[in-house]
Amino acid sequence: MKNYFKFNLTGNKLFPVWILFLILYCVPYAIIQYKIQTLGKVHSTDMTEIMERSASMFKMYGISAILFIIEYSILFFIYKMAIEGIEFKEKTFRFVGKFGKFISLIIGNFLLTVITLGIYGPWFMTKMYKFFAENSKLDEQNPEFKGKGSDLFVIILVTLIIPMCVAMALFMISAFIGGFVTAMKQADPSAMSPIMWVSTIGFVVAILIIMLPFIYYYYRWGVNFTFKGYEIKWNTEFWSSIGKIFVEILLSVVTLGIYSPLASLRLYKYFVEKTVAKSENSEKHFGYDLEPGDDFLYMWGQILLSIITLGIYCPWAMCKIGNRIFAKTYVEG
Repeated sequence: MKNYFKFNLTGNKLFPVWILFLILYCVPYAIIQYKIQTLGKVHSTDMTEIMERSASMFKMYGISAILFIIEYSILFFIYKMAIEGIEFKEKTFRFVGKFGKFISLIIGNFLLTVITLGIYGPWFMTKMYKFFAENSKLDEQNPEFKGKGSDLFVIILVTLIIPMCVAMALFMISAFIGGFVTAMKQADPSAMSPIMWVSTIGFVVAILIIMLPFIYYYYRWGVNFTFKGYEIKWNTEFWSSIGKIFVEILLSVVTLGIYSPLASLRLYKYFVEKTVAKSENSEKHFGYDLEPGDDFLYMWGQILLSIITLGIYCPWAMCKIGNRIFAKTYVEG
């Protein structure tokens, strides 16, 4: 028997918080980023001007840190409403997390991440997962996230940072060779040599390939919960998953993003159907009833309405898409 989820959050309820998010975070963030880019384009040998520009840059980054706190303060209420909008078997989740505890967690762990130059980031993310899991209750029981920060650190280091550094080093070497060949031929230095073209395309392809195992292992790390005596994990093989992710990303790139909404849903269906909840006596499987044509048109309809209204319609789009996806997601067993 299939038991389907529901998502009851409405755009009307989400809209006030969304407006605050746009006004207090999105608009100031865009202004700060514009100012940082403008300061970065100014070149001068005057020490006074250099010091003033450096002070301005430091100030902009300080404001960005404050905006980070504001962003997550507002996202707390969005996550809270989203969790409390989830219904299963005519019962809704409750979120009992306190805002004060959340903010202290954010500020303390954000500072640790900055001080350690990002090294503490995986542990910060793990604590975020644990906070939202342990404060989400159904039948007075909450999921427990079992992922570890050390595991995520290894995943990021091995599948992302080291391969990225190797790809960047190879690109820089090829760029140097390309520049040397161009200079030897006394060609236009502003023109890209064939070596540079090949190197640039190769670098972009390398980044896409590097992201595939990272996505796989990150999702595998993130789907690791215990709830009501069940262990909820992702049960799949590396190469089959990598192949699926690669095909969907490739189709999205080839179609210049047009296929992206359907790619997201196909990956969601694949991920969900590979998620299994096991206990000592039973096993439950998750699934999603995909309707490719209808889902694709529905997703694009909501996206276009959000674009046309300059983001004002986003709360309704997110809630309607969420409701459609949850209403076709089920547990069986």
